[in-house]
Amino acid sequence: MTILLLNPNTNAETTAKMVAIAGRAGTGLVFDGRTAPFGVPMIVEPVALAEGARAVAAMCMDAGAHEGVIVAAFGDPGIEAARARLAVPVVGIGEASILEAAEGGRRFAIATTTPGLVDAIAGRVAGYGKAAQFAGTFLTEGDPDAIVKDPAHLAEALGDAAERAIAEGGAEAVIIGGGPLAEAAAAIAARLGTAIIEPLPAAARLMRARLGA
Repeated sequence: MTILLLNPNTNAETTAKMVAIAGRAGTGLVFDGRTAPFGVPMIVEPVALAEGARAVAAMCMDAGAHEGVIVAAFGDPGIEAARARLAVPVVGIGEASILEAAEGGRRFAIATTTPGLVDAIAGRVAGYGKAAQFAGTFLTEGDPDAIVKDPAHLAEALGDAAERAIAEGGAEAVIIGGGPLAEAAAAIAARLGTAIIEPLPAAARLMRARLGA
C-alpha cells in the first residue's frame, strides 16, 4: 500500500527526510512524498500554519492512486479539508502522536522548538479529546531555525525540554513535536528512559491500523 505524505512546507529536503523516517517505522507501507508548492520552508507561527493548510488543500487536488494520506506537519494543517475532499484515510502526525502518547490514560507533554505554535498545539490536543491528560508544551530556548540546523544542539535542547516536561509536568510520555526529528528523538529516549513519541512513526502506525493492514 502506498501512502501520500504531504509536507506542508516548501523544503524538499525535509520531505525526503520524513519519507525515510516513515519508511523506517516497520509498517510495511510505502510512502510517496510531496512538497508544498508554496508557503514557507519551516512552519513556526500561525500565519505560516494557515498557509500550510492552503498548500495541503492544493496538494490534495490530485491524490492519485494512493491508499491514504499523511499530513506531515505537527499542527496538522488542512487535515479537515483533506478529509472532506478525499475518500481515503487521512492522518495527521500531530493527531497520531497525541493519540499514541495518551494511550492507557497516560499524562503526556510535547517538547518542541516553536513558541509561536503553542496555542495551535493546545487546540489540536483539545480537539482530539486529550486535554485532561495534557501536561503542556515545553519549549527549547533560542531561535527555532538556528536550533534545527545543528543536530547536536537540537537533541540537547529538546532533551532539556523533555526533562522539564517530566520533572515539572509529570509527563509519562513526551512527544517530540516535529516531523523530521528522528535522530533527536532517539538520543532523547536513550538519555531519559521515558516513553518518547515520534510523530511520523506514530502516523505510519495509525495509518496501518485505519487501513486494517
